[in-house]
Amino acid sequence: MGVIVVTGIPGVGKTTVMKKAAEGMDIQFVTFGTVMIEIAKELGLVKDRDGMRKLTLKQQKDLQIKSAEKVASMGNVILDTHCTIKTPKGYMPGLPERVIKKLHPTTIVVVEADPQEIYDRRAKDPTRKRDPDDIEQIVEHQQINRAAAMAYAALSGATVKIVFNHDDAIDDAVQQAAPVLE
Repeated sequence: MGVIVVTGIPGVGKTTVMKKAAEGMDIQFVTFGTVMIEIAKELGLVKDRDGMRKLTLKQQKDLQIKSAEKVASMGNVILDTHCTIKTPKGYMPGLPERVIKKLHPTTIVVVEADPQEIYDRRAKDPTRKRDPDDIEQIVEHQQINRAAAMAYAALSGATVKIVFNHDDAIDDAVQQAAPVLE
């Protein structure tokens, strides 16, 4: 199986779907940002998550490579990360070429939902500070993620699986994701 990358825009439920799909299986579930922080701490670069923003671009890039190498060496892994990151200047790739080639994923799972569902989920979640996107911006971000996932697949030889996570249908989403875990 190797590395399976799971992505989706904030509020789509990517972590929930893939954790449930992997229940009872011998698969590690890791978050790319957490791996980066752990390595940064080991190297003495940061003391906590907030310190990551203060690192130089070179340090960030080096951490991305070290993190990708670590994840790739873990065996059967579901890697929770962002396909793209929305910034004030536009979309940034979450898995630049140097990273996706080190990860060498077998599959990239893009979790999607109806834009209205995502909008409503974000509005109901007081524990997170989510982007205040309107429906059209959510549609755009999901389209950008699809395009980026296909580009990552072209660079790595991975397949791309789209999984729909609609409200009150988690079991359907899990069934859609299950074949990539076999």
